[in-house]
Amino acid sequence: MKITKIALALLLCVSIISCSSDDESLEGQTGTLTLKFDNSVGDQDFIFGTSYNKSNNESYKLTTLKYIVSNVRVKDSEGNTFTYPTENNVFIIDEANGNNAGEILITLDGVDAADYTEITFGIGIDQTRYALGADGQGDFLANAQAAGMMWAWATGYRFMRFDGTYSSTIANPAVEDGALALHMGSVGTSLDNYKEVTLAFPNTVRVRETAQPEVHIVADISKVFDGETSVNFADGYNQVHTSAETTPVIANNLKGIFEVHHVHNN
Repeated sequence: MKITKIALALLLCVSIISCSSDDESLEGQTGTLTLKFDNSVGDQDFIFGTSYNKSNNESYKLTTLKYIVSNVRVKDSEGNTFTYPTENNVFIIDEANGNNAGEILITLDGVDAADYTEITFGIGIDQTRYALGADGQGDFLANAQAAGMMWAWATGYRFMRFDGTYSSTIANPAVEDGALALHMGSVGTSLDNYKEVTLAFPNTVRVRETAQPEVHIVADISKVFDGETSVNFADGYNQVHTSAETTPVIANNLKGIFEVHHVHNN
């Protein structure tokens, strides 16, 4: 019995030392974290040109699907937050740039090694970044202009761009393949539609020098139209640009489309 107790005590000491050594080894260590954005419609993969039904007697097909993600940060199990460097912390998620699996990848290098439990990111451009002016936007301004994600500078960025066609039997008269364009964003400093999303990880994301975890984030775009508020194209939501009435509704719906589907600790 004494031998057993001694053996257990020694095993406990070894475990404690091992854990302590592991914790200490994380100091100054960094790694890579990959975010995979995967656009869907309900439980289906999104496909350009496919007709999708809304909750009413309307449907839509998209030829363009892109949105801006910024201010990415992750919180660890100790409550510490790592924020990706501001100058590089803005990305365009463009379905046209997806891989063979339809995923758009964001690779974050130099992330502090830790066990992360949640992620927060913004949809669009916050007022602090916008206040830096055109000269303070770095390379992203040119990237956004090339991607069609800018109005004139005084108006600002398009946070999302959904282009395509829609059909509606509730419109009077009914519409078949009418023009659809949702280009929601903030309007200068007069209308702030920037939103943030916080998502819990289903399991710990272990960032290490020797590990490159991947976080699979599904974005159900059907919730843009049938989310916190269900909208009708027939009521003017076929063309959403700078309206103080329609853009906040779409902004609120857009922040609710994301969930972490699963995590790979590679």
